[in-house]
Amino acid sequence: MEAAKKASIHDFIMTLPRGYDTEVGELGDTLSGGEKQRIGIARAFLHDAPFILLDEPTSNLDSLNEGIILRSLKEGKGDKTVLLVSHRRSTMNLADVVYEMDNGRLS
Repeated sequence: MEAAKKASIHDFIMTLPRGYDTEVGELGDTLSGGEKQRIGIARAFLHDAPFILLDEPTSNLDSLNEGIILRSLKEGKGDKTVLLVSHRRSTMNLADVVYEMDNGRLS
């Protein structure tokens, strides 16, 4: 539940008919893109790996949920290495170091 709260999906899960025990179909067919994305992020929080690769982790989210998730990532990263790929500048504000692509070149 704590991982779901960090990923801003706990409140949604609690509205489901059986809460955390609700079946959501094959590959989450009954979920929106943002809901799937937040569940995936919650799973990353649960795994607690030393390295996390996030490719467009907030692309399907509104700014409120994006902010909650980015704050959770920042507060919980500790000594983890987080590689984040995003087109959103707001998402990249989490990074200690930012590299930008320009015409296929890294700058």
